[in-house]
Amino acid sequence: MSKTKILYEGRFLELVAQGKWEYVRRNNSTTTIAILALTQNDDLLFVEQMRLPVGGPVIELPAGLVGDDGDVTEQPIVAAIRELEEETGYTTEKITELGTFCSSAGLTNEQTTMFLAIDCRQIGSGGGVAGESIQIHKIPRKNAASWLLDRVKLGELMDGKVWTALALAQRRKWKVPKN
Repeated sequence: MSKTKILYEGRFLELVAQGKWEYVRRNNSTTTIAILALTQNDDLLFVEQMRLPVGGPVIELPAGLVGDDGDVTEQPIVAAIRELEEETGYTTEKITELGTFCSSAGLTNEQTTMFLAIDCRQIGSGGGVAGESIQIHKIPRKNAASWLLDRVKLGELMDGKVWTALALAQRRKWKVPKN
């Protein structure tokens, strides 16, 4: 393995060279989480927010960094519940891991752990923390795939994790094991 050289170090990211590779790595966390949230009324919760790198708003799952508040010991499931509450105003006690996946293996070391949260109930307004402007979409589960495809047809941007999580949840028959 060749030596790693940091080409640029920013507040959140580093541009790294290693042999013939150049890639980006987070310097504040290597793990992100994303939550497919199903409410008590059988609605799915999606969020939409501006993503400067792609030049527009993106429809996504509620998501965030593990340990972004400085707690390096934070567990992904704890971060998932925290981000669900911050971004959507919903919480749950019924949550399970769907798996951990590379975000973009040719570009970054970041990995995303996806969760399925069911029986979510509203406890706040959501919308994110200071500086975030998150729009919440509450869509009946039975209409979610068509709603998402309609958005894509309109030229709206969609995070691929949405489709991955939907497929994994369907495979599990939308069940969360009892603890």
